[in-house]
Amino acid sequence: MGRTIEVEAPGLLTTVQDLGRDGFGPIGVSPSGAADPIALRLGNRLVGNPEGAAGIEMTLVGGAFRFPDGAGVALAGSDFSAAIDGTALDPWTSVEAEPGQTLRLGATRSGARCYLCIGGGIVVPPFFESASTHLLSGLGGFEGRALRKGDILEIGAANAPFRKRAVNPQFASAISSRGVLRVTPGPQENWFSETTRHAFYAALYRVGEASNRMGLRLEGTAISQTEPTQHMITEGVSLGAIQAPPSGLPIILFVEQQTTGGYPVVANVISADLHRIGQLRPRDEVRFEEVTFEAARRVLIEQAESLRFKELISE
Repeated sequence: MGRTIEVEAPGLLTTVQDLGRDGFGPIGVSPSGAADPIALRLGNRLVGNPEGAAGIEMTLVGGAFRFPDGAGVALAGSDFSAAIDGTALDPWTSVEAEPGQTLRLGATRSGARCYLCIGGGIVVPPFFESASTHLLSGLGGFEGRALRKGDILEIGAANAPFRKRAVNPQFASAISSRGVLRVTPGPQENWFSETTRHAFYAALYRVGEASNRMGLRLEGTAISQTEPTQHMITEGVSLGAIQAPPSGLPIILFVEQQTTGGYPVVANVISADLHRIGQLRPRDEVRFEEVTFEAARRVLIEQAESLRFKELISE
């Protein structure tokens, strides 16, 4: 084994994640992967990795990680009050950890998740072409589970010597917005009356405590079908689908979702806003804004173009 990271404290829920394993839904395997893929992509760019390299995803409370051999590291996503041997480390910035130094993170000050990216990436055996941890099935990542105290992770070979980099603060601030999720109409939208749909879009929902990587349960205005006795045949469901179960309280399907479902889908979060779901914490408030399919596609193209700007990351 080459360079390593030692887990001195795992935090609340810390896993190895990359950009997921798309394309396996037809055989019942959800994508998993980073809950905030934009943060992971930018964190990898800060340390000179390919955007899809595996990193460490922390949720709500961060851990402590020792670097026996040193490494170029960066934190992306929410601010978890990080410090290396007592020296504060800002998010969206890379720094070189010296051999023997320890990175410690605390509770979040902003969103739900922070990503630790290391020059060379985390090396774990791939499962279905991905390093992502799928917690529900116990597959992928590091032994298919959340990290524990005493775990030792292997680091890959860095692509280039360390260079200090930072993400443009204005862009980092813009992508951190999470109070509004844009959506397109769901396949069962017409199962709900115009009055019910209006109430759904006018409502302010709160993220429930029972939310996780499989889905976010919302509290607030309940929505009910026009014909309560109408039943669905189970069908495939997409990432970001907003289901209306019998309680009427919406559920947003997320990265470890079931790949089929029997609840009607009133709307679907657009691809450009999926990273915002990953930063929603329990008790955060969110509302939905309906957009056309054409607008959703345009926003996604604009987002992809903005992520390619060279000025996005400074040295």
